[in-house]
Amino acid sequence: MNRRRERIIVNLVARGLRVVIALYALLYFITFFVDNSILVTVHAILGFMLLVLAVVHVNVRHIKLPLFLFSTGFLIMLVSGGPFLENMAIGLRQMSNIIGLLAVVPVIGWVLRSEPYIEDIIGFAHNWLDTSRKFYFGVLSFTHIISYFLLFGAIPMMYQFVDDILKNQRGEAWEHFKGTALLRSFALSTLWVISIPSFAYAVEAMNASLPIAILQGFIIALAGLLIAVVFSYFEEKKYGIDVTAAIKSEIAVVLKHASNPKIQKRRTIEFGFLFITLFGSIFFMYEVTDFGLMILIPIVIVIWAGIYFLVKKRIGRLGHEVKEYYRSGLASKAYQFSVLTSAGVMIHSLNQTGIGTVIIDGVYAFQEVLPFFNMLYFLPLILIILGFMGLGPLTVMVLVAGILESISLPYPPELIVLAVTSGSAISILLSPLIMPVIVLSAANGVSPFKNGLKFNYKFAIVLYVLVQVYVQSMV
Repeated sequence: MNRRRERIIVNLVARGLRVVIALYALLYFITFFVDNSILVTVHAILGFMLLVLAVVHVNVRHIKLPLFLFSTGFLIMLVSGGPFLENMAIGLRQMSNIIGLLAVVPVIGWVLRSEPYIEDIIGFAHNWLDTSRKFYFGVLSFTHIISYFLLFGAIPMMYQFVDDILKNQRGEAWEHFKGTALLRSFALSTLWVISIPSFAYAVEAMNASLPIAILQGFIIALAGLLIAVVFSYFEEKKYGIDVTAAIKSEIAVVLKHASNPKIQKRRTIEFGFLFITLFGSIFFMYEVTDFGLMILIPIVIVIWAGIYFLVKKRIGRLGHEVKEYYRSGLASKAYQFSVLTSAGVMIHSLNQTGIGTVIIDGVYAFQEVLPFFNMLYFLPLILIILGFMGLGPLTVMVLVAGILESISLPYPPELIVLAVTSGSAISILLSPLIMPVIVLSAANGVSPFKNGLKFNYKFAIVLYVLVQVYVQSMV
């Protein structure tokens, strides 16, 4: 009887959580266009309900971070004075823009999963993937592009495809070859890919120029991809494996079961069109409207996906995806959303204390002692340290950029964006405690420590130096 009662409570909490998350995300879009104090108040109340239900829904061991962030913000608000309820309401809505974005981004994946685009792209491009360096660069490039659609979900998806091709190649050397390509590529995508929430949030928080932020991030990412290929050459020599011979034999087997070459070509062109239309639509609308990225990206995604399913005459499939996402997808994001909501409370409380002035004064005092150092050296290191404390790239970006937003640093905002996103990228490469590395380890069975720190520390050092050479030359 008690177990039955527990199951009923668990189901009720999960249902309530789905409703609250959906309404909280929806009210972000409504209140953006409709200035209504009642809706704003309801929005804040839903934020508090989201936290409470998440605490009940998620295992207590995993809810420590949001409880810590919320409690810290709560105490700071009490101590610092000011209108407590008003500040709390603002704090509970502080991160609603990024929660709204995260709630919508999975819609891109519905499009990508509707047809076997990746399989056919690999089949179409097999002639360009017949050596170890070409194959490694191909995996880097595909993962980089797929990250635009699936975020870190690109890692397990691409691992499955690569592992299917190299299914007979096992051992640490091969898992190093596959894993480093995926993790390095995704990490570098956080430097410029507009659909990555941490990048979009940093650009908006710093009020940076989107074209410049994308261009400089892309250039550094491209350089990083080429450096990764160079690293793979020496790593292959170290392990003493003949990757080229294995790739040729394995691809020959895969091609026996591939689609018709005409279908492969059509789907490759179609995928390129999808990428260009999504990226181009966001960029174009950003340039011609006054909307910020955090409101613009989800709106464009919904319209873009709706047009795709309409043109493909798959409205039934779209309805099925919506139902499945509501039933199982929203509740699974409870922890992430609770962290962001509680982080918003803490960020707003800290900004009310004038911490920005203290940080600026500290930076200037430090520069008087060591004039050749500046804040841009340390911003990446802050994100890396927080990453090793188990805070994911988005959470870290929210905390750091949320505070930097209230500070007037004497550097171009685009350089600040590059500095903080490089720290995010390096934490993804190294920290065994954050999701990209954990997801990769779940896929390949290698420990997170090996997949992260052991396999990538040299590459991470080179990436830090590369970014700093560029950033310091532009200061």
